Amino acid sequence: MRTFSFGKLSLGTALLPIYSALALVFLLVPIVYTFVFSFNDSVKSNIVWVGFTLDNWTNVCNAQGVCGAFFTSMLVGVVATVIATVLGTLMAIALARYRFRARSAISLLLFLPMATPEVVLGAGLAAQFLSAGVPKGLLTIIIAHALFCLSFVVVTVKARVASLDPALEEAGRDLYGSPLQVFWKITFPLLLPGITAAALLSFALSFDDFIITRFNNGGVETFPIFVYTAAARGVPAEANVIASAVFILALVIVVVSQLTSAARRKRLAKQA
Repeated sequence: MRTFSFGKLSLGTALLPIYSALALVFLLVPIVYTFVFSFNDSVKSNIVWVGFTLDNWTNVCNAQGVCGAFFTSMLVGVVATVIATVLGTLMAIALARYRFRARSAISLLLFLPMATPEVVLGAGLAAQFLSAGVPKGLLTIIIAHALFCLSFVVVTVKARVASLDPALEEAGRDLYGSPLQVFWKITFPLLLPGITAAALLSFALSFDDFIITRFNNGGVETFPIFVYTAAARGVPAEANVIASAVFILALVIVVVSQLTSAARRKRLAKQA
């Protein structure tokens, strides 16, 4: 295969920075638009720029329903994350550490929600709730989100369990630690980074989900559904405020996590 080059600089090497910059701009444009229009002094429609104001940030609940939808999404996300994280962690430990009948089949079935389109999963769960006579509402949303996030938790934590050194747990047992003491003082602290990552991923998936929620929400309105409904007349600036605040919070968490990990690595390197 022939490649074009100009001296020591190949065409691919020259175009890679340009392509990367364009991709970054493409990804950041919606975020910048959301942040900028959170300061728009709009009345009914937030499509056209009217003027700059801070009232949207200081009175974020002025738009009817936006704060209620946000807190509903937070409640669903937290409860579904706790359920999925607890059950997923236990399942991951069982699948990684123990041999039992149908273990391979269960591992395969856990990947199906990740590979299945959300519209199929949402419609299937809605049909099951209808057949069981369960009225759609907050409970059905939580159950649907927990089931959807469970696979992601199992896969994430299972990878962490597989990377643990069994000698550390054996050392705890050699020091006369009970199985419960070994788990809480050795196994759990080592699994905690993986469990935390799985919980954060689970919450992000739950908070952001629209399709599965739309099939199973009944009359309950979450933040994504509120934004979708309001999009026809222009998403209220207050909704942009909440979206911007969530993005900034997530960015702060990532930066703090990276700085903390870097400081820990430096401290361990000095001790070594």
